Amino acid sequence: MPPHALKRSALLTLCACVLVAQSMVAAINLLIPQLSSSPLHLSHSEILWTVDAYVIVFAGLLIPAGALGDRHGRKGALLAGLALFAAGAATSACATVPAVLIAGRGLSGAGAALITPATLSILIHLAAPEHRPRAMASWTLAIGLGGLAGNLGGGLVGQFLSWRALFAVMVPLAALLALTVTLAVPRTDRSTRSNPDPVGTLLLTAGLVAVLFGIIEGPSYGWASPRILGAFIAGALLVALFTTHALRSRTPLFDPRVFASRTLRAATLGTATGFFGLFSLFYVNSQYLQEVKGYGAALTGCAITPLTIGMALMPRFAARWGHRPRAVIGGGLALIGLGLLGASTADAATPYWAYACWLLVISAGTGLSMPALTFGVVTSLPPHQAGLGSGLGTSAREIGAALGVAVTGTVLAGRPDLAHGMGPALRTVALAVLAAMALVVAGYGTRSRGPATAGPVPSPSPSPSVRS
Repeated sequence: MPPHALKRSALLTLCACVLVAQSMVAAINLLIPQLSSSPLHLSHSEILWTVDAYVIVFAGLLIPAGALGDRHGRKGALLAGLALFAAGAATSACATVPAVLIAGRGLSGAGAALITPATLSILIHLAAPEHRPRAMASWTLAIGLGGLAGNLGGGLVGQFLSWRALFAVMVPLAALLALTVTLAVPRTDRSTRSNPDPVGTLLLTAGLVAVLFGIIEGPSYGWASPRILGAFIAGALLVALFTTHALRSRTPLFDPRVFASRTLRAATLGTATGFFGLFSLFYVNSQYLQEVKGYGAALTGCAITPLTIGMALMPRFAARWGHRPRAVIGGGLALIGLGLLGASTADAATPYWAYACWLLVISAGTGLSMPALTFGVVTSLPPHQAGLGSGLGTSAREIGAALGVAVTGTVLAGRPDLAHGMGPALRTVALAVLAAMALVVAGYGTRSRGPATAGPVPSPSPSPSVRS
């Protein structure tokens, strides 16, 4: 493979893969009414697990999946991910009992965990250094468009087709993407310095799954319930055990000392913050438009499309201002927070065009900040760990998204209905975004320590300090 061989066909293929994987996070939410009345007779708990199984498995496996691709081949990991994604979708489409539907969602989530870091890692290795910011902007745009495509597709299926159609269509789509990947995407060099570290992988994955379970299920069971407190305690202990193991191991999944880099810490926090705000909006949007404004499912899916405008246009400007990440990231996160404050004023009497204007503000902020944040995470690690860096960044996205939904749901639960709860919920999230934005800007405002700026992180062994 010649260096810097990123062709347009490969770029479009990789972006299409990540768009499809991300779309399944949001699409299922618009099918909840259909699932509730389906012959499967899903209980409230089974509905929650049908929605959450994909996200929990997806986010929980991202970091080890990224390291696995670095070690054993990124193109192979991408193809394996598409196969798992399709197998999970086929399982869900054919489900006759709730357990099979939930298992299919989890299997698709495992496929998405292989797809997402592999796509960005391949982009990093194929793109010339001067073209990487633009390639990352395209990849980040695909992530955002995936959420919007999920809303639109879920709305159309919910209005005109059976819920099984959403899963059934993913099977040939994944097969088509796999064929395109085979033809259009070249292989990249494997990293001989990456290590699978099965003990570390098990500890970190179990810890992340426990934390995500607590975040996602907290509003349902109560934040002080033994089940949720137990999940958070278990997650914290497992992550602590992973850290101890990684610091002592000569071949860890990754060295926790990479977080000595202020840039990596700030970029990770900023990534989580942006998706915290964005998915808070996604959570209330469909309920507001359907329950308060009286829109149908298909029209609801279409009504959020103004979010595509800023996401499509702003990354181009963000790439031009890449030498000023502090201003780009701070400005983008500020726009997300201000847009949420504006959207919090919407009620039944608010005309759609006014609501759409606030969607445009949030869209502009997302398109401005996310490419620079993605670049900050990935470039804070050595090139041979690009898959791991992508896994870290995408884990931050999914955890931020889960937190956004959880916080919004908790605030709504304390109000009589959505009409009275949407404003306080979005204002709470907006203030959190603005506060986190100040921390992110402060992190970018001083010289970083760590691999991105100051050479290698100290290592207990003579070999490279940051490993996968």
